[in-house]
Amino acid sequence: MAPAEVYVAPTADAIAALPEAKYNATIAGLMPAGQSAAAGSPAAGSPATGTPATGSPATVPGAAATFHLSVDAALYGADRVTPVARLAASNFLGDPTVVVPVQTVGDWTLILTPSRQALPSANNGSAPAQTTAWIRTSLLTKDADLVSHIDVSLGGQTLTIVTPGQPDQSFAVGVGAPDTPTPTGVTGYIQARYLDASQGESVYPIQLTSLHSAAADEPFGGSDGGLIGVHFEQENTGQISHGCIRLPADAITAVNALPLGTLITITA
Repeated sequence: MAPAEVYVAPTADAIAALPEAKYNATIAGLMPAGQSAAAGSPAAGSPATGTPATGSPATVPGAAATFHLSVDAALYGADRVTPVARLAASNFLGDPTVVVPVQTVGDWTLILTPSRQALPSANNGSAPAQTTAWIRTSLLTKDADLVSHIDVSLGGQTLTIVTPGQPDQSFAVGVGAPDTPTPTGVTGYIQARYLDASQGESVYPIQLTSLHSAAADEPFGGSDGGLIGVHFEQENTGQISHGCIRLPADAITAVNALPLGTLITITA
C-alpha cells in the first residue's frame, strides 16, 4: 500500500494514547527487521537492517549514527499512514532514548525499535528478534556517528568488536543453551546499560540490546520481554545462557567503552 500523499501529523493526545514501543512491549503493527520492502526503496547508499531470526544472516550497516527525540513520536508500519506505536523521548531508565536509523526515504526514516512484533508462543515457537518502524525524519536530532560494530558468532562462541582501520578485538564468550538459544541472523543495537545488583552486576554494567529471544516469550522468567543482554559472568564459555551473551571482564570492559546505539550482529 502506498503511503498517503499528504501527511497529517497526529496530535500530542493521539500520540500519548498509542502503546509505547519499549523493551517489554509486543506491538503487532511493527515490522520484523528485514521485511519492510513494501514501505519504499532504500535511499542510495543507505544500509540494510538485519533479518528475522529465521531468515538469512544480517547485513551490518557500513555507516550509521545515533539520534534522539525532543518529544514522544509516532511510529508507523509499512503503510506510513496509521501510527501503530509511540517511541518515548526518554527510556525506562529516564535517559534519552537512543534512536538508530537504517534508511531514509524523503520525509521518512526507518529505525530499529526496542519492542517485539510477536511472541514466539503465539507464532509457532518462532518470532522476529528485531523490529523496525517508520518515523518522520524531521523529529530526529543527530547525536554522533557510529564507528565500531559488534559481531557475535554462536558457532565460534566469540564476540568481535570491529573498528575500521584498527585491529579487531575478539573474545571468547558464552551463548544460549540449546533449549534457550540466542537468536541468529539478526542485527540489533545496544539500547541501554546499567548496573543491577539484583542480578549480580554491581561492577560491570549490563549492555541491554534491542534484540529479543526468537524462541521463548520469557526464557529467563519474569517480565523483561525476553531481552537479549550482553553482560559479565564468571561462567562465560559454552552454550550455557538463557539467550544472553556472557562475557569475561576484559570483553565487557571493551563493550562498555562503545557508545549506546552500537550495532550488534549475531550469526550462527
